[in-house]
Amino acid sequence: MMNSSTASLIAPHSPLLPPRAGLGLKAEHFKEVLQTLPDVGFFEVHAENYMVAGGPFHHYLGLISERYPLSIHGVGLSIGSETPLNIEHLQRLKTLLARYQPKMFSEHLAWSSHGAYFLNDLLPLRYDASTLQRVCNHIDQVQSTLQRQILLENPATYIEFDQAHFDEASFIHEVITRSGCGLLLDVNNVYVTCVNHGRDPLAYINALPLHAVSELHLAGFAEDVDKSGQRLLIDSHGAPVDQAVWALYQQVLECIGPVATLIERDNQLPVFSELLEQARLADSYLLTAQVQP
Repeated sequence: MMNSSTASLIAPHSPLLPPRAGLGLKAEHFKEVLQTLPDVGFFEVHAENYMVAGGPFHHYLGLISERYPLSIHGVGLSIGSETPLNIEHLQRLKTLLARYQPKMFSEHLAWSSHGAYFLNDLLPLRYDASTLQRVCNHIDQVQSTLQRQILLENPATYIEFDQAHFDEASFIHEVITRSGCGLLLDVNNVYVTCVNHGRDPLAYINALPLHAVSELHLAGFAEDVDKSGQRLLIDSHGAPVDQAVWALYQQVLECIGPVATLIERDNQLPVFSELLEQARLADSYLLTAQVQP
């Protein structure tokens, strides 16, 4: 359980990102963004791409951050790791956030390192009491160091542990209740996870602490089959948002109203105009979103 001093530092605040669609900012699009100044609500970058003192990435991000709200998304804190957090990484992150003052910072409910070893993946957790305590302690350490509330992203998973004490949505609910962090609700991850494990996506969403959602993510998936011939979805970020995910997104907006929404595309990157079309489509959902009683 977080202590009172930490709680005062990270007390929930009004959402700082506009309730619009944003795009992941890629180096291939730096110049086009500055030349055309597209009508998007915000841009998001991965923290680990900017953990150096200078260089062209910082040059362009500095110019773009003067014109657009910024969200920074971490992929390397390894919040679920059984080993202590990497203090050097956390301090580099603190320096980066101080430099750009992003409206939001988010990380994953996953682990990606063990001691000195870093694995280039987001690996699943066993949802039991010891994992819950460890994750909450790590979030408390991160929020205390950064002096801000962070958002925790729900994962896309492909396996489940037999000895788990919580289902995933209940575990996330408990983490957010105890730590005071917010929720980055990745709608594509919900769909991927629920298809892979034979669950109802809307039931999963309704079990989450929806009051804590401050950002949404949409992305595309890849499709395969597992060794038993069952449908297997992969959170690839390499395709347009699937129609099934758009439909689930609309249901989410009916539950929580319009919230800043990122279109994620990290692989098989298309021309910028295609990403802009996906953002415009998300904006159309946001403009017509009405919470259903």
